[in-house]
Amino acid sequence: MAKVIFLNRYFFPDHSATSQLLSAIAFALAAVGHDVHVITSQQLYDEPNTRLPPEEMASAVKIHRVRTTRFGRTSLLGRSIDYVAFFFSVRRILTFLASANDIVIAKTDPPLLSLAVLPVVKRRGARLVNWLQDLYPEIAIASGMYWLRGPIGGGLAFLRDRSLKAACANVVVGALMAERLVSKQVRRETIHLIPNFAIDDEIVPVSAADNPLRRDWELGDKFVIGYSGNLGRVHEFQTILDAAEHLRNEPRIVFLCVGGGRLFDVLARSVGERKLEDKFVFRPYQDRATLKYSLSAPDVHWISLRPEFEGLVVPSKVYGIAAAGRPIIAITAKSGEIARLVHTHRCGIVVEPGDAQRLAATLSELMVNPSLCAEMGSRARTMLEKNYTRAHAFELWQQLLRDVRLE
Repeated sequence: MAKVIFLNRYFFPDHSATSQLLSAIAFALAAVGHDVHVITSQQLYDEPNTRLPPEEMASAVKIHRVRTTRFGRTSLLGRSIDYVAFFFSVRRILTFLASANDIVIAKTDPPLLSLAVLPVVKRRGARLVNWLQDLYPEIAIASGMYWLRGPIGGGLAFLRDRSLKAACANVVVGALMAERLVSKQVRRETIHLIPNFAIDDEIVPVSAADNPLRRDWELGDKFVIGYSGNLGRVHEFQTILDAAEHLRNEPRIVFLCVGGGRLFDVLARSVGERKLEDKFVFRPYQDRATLKYSLSAPDVHWISLRPEFEGLVVPSKVYGIAAAGRPIIAITAKSGEIARLVHTHRCGIVVEPGDAQRLAATLSELMVNPSLCAEMGSRARTMLEKNYTRAHAFELWQQLLRDVRLE
């Protein structure tokens, strides 16, 4: 039987977003009889000093964990060394593991992973599938690495495009990302839209009265505006911070931020500088077992995506919010991917970045109109059940694997 080999820096038991998505699909494929392997690192995303065992079986998935350098995310040089070390380690394992007609599915952590493994995949007679969570180097340039706008970035994009064109399939997570690939002359027939999803049987709506975290976090009868997950370079918080300033004297409103990321501490410091501490509650990432409670603790959630990142990434946290049956306040471009989703399903409100006054007015309106909140939250859950469940994504992956094997 031909193997299905996934490549990604993080995998079970890691709980980062891309790891959870990969773990869910890998375990589901193994459960129906596929010979599934994962080549990953020995680290956990938020505990880089962890050293997981080099070989392990988990739910019929064979895990191959490689050793890499551990400079971490604090410097560009250290991060680059970690990436290159991972590339070489994965190539070494793949050289011995991959066989003719195996399907090698490369995710985008670290960036350019498919480019690094393409020679080995070709040499072994395997087939390459790219699972694109973002597009690099474009996402790095939009993040402020402007030196990549020159020949270096152009060269990386050219080589990346070669790996996309050489692949049997390229899986994208949004329609705008698919359009980006078409503009790079990637053949349409190789582009497959498989949106990310939520673990919908574990994350379910929980009422405020039945939610222990609302009690433990002393949220009481507050109107809670939540943020959950990573707050990083692609996001912005200035609009929500300015809206909180407008709502400073509204005692019922509180902002709950659960997670971490590059901008998480920056937001906390900004809250302190503005003396808004009584309006914000900060909590770390929650265990998977308590996720349904942490996602249900807010009355509404906000997510953000800077307009320059449209088509380069789609925030997967939107699906967890929908699974919890909560409205989505999307601080994004009105023409963006998440904005389209929110408008189409009428499951939230879209506010353009910088329009803090409108955001504050919107939050005040929702606070005094709980029935509107409930209706939008219900439509969000319905949207998820129709389009973005784990089962829905699994069926799309099953079909993709059948198509690739028939080529």
